[in-house]
Amino acid sequence: MYPTHEGYNDTLHGYYLEDLAVGMKASHAKTVTETDVVLFAGLTGDNNPIHCNEVFATQTQFKSRIAHGMFCAGLISCVAGTRLPGPGAVYVDQQLRFKAPVRIGDTVTALCTVQEIVQERRRVVMSTVCAVGDKVVVEGTATFLVSRRPKA
Repeated sequence: MYPTHEGYNDTLHGYYLEDLAVGMKASHAKTVTETDVVLFAGLTGDNNPIHCNEVFATQTQFKSRIAHGMFCAGLISCVAGTRLPGPGAVYVDQQLRFKAPVRIGDTVTALCTVQEIVQERRRVVMSTVCAVGDKVVVEGTATFLVSRRPKA
């Protein structure tokens, strides 16, 4: 179910703090569908017509509907919670800058890269980027609380 590699406990726990190193990366790609936008609007209650109403959206600077910006943030959460640091990591902070719209049909790749490890506080700071092709659509940083390896 989860990948097996050095330093990874495949019993549903991700990397331990001691297993992480600056420069480690992980990603997840998702093609945004009509269903994704509708479900996200329903789950969050964010029915902003820029996302949900094509007639309205055509009158905006974007000329068509766009995906919710926080949908991309969810893709970052996917990477952090399932890949790096992985299961067991807890979000502490996320800073985001939305740089370009994401449209239905776009494939968004979320990439998280370890920037800093704060051993004494069990924190991992990661750069977070979402891109459609070569175009960055969201960028920022995130901080996670990560468990230490249990003592034997």
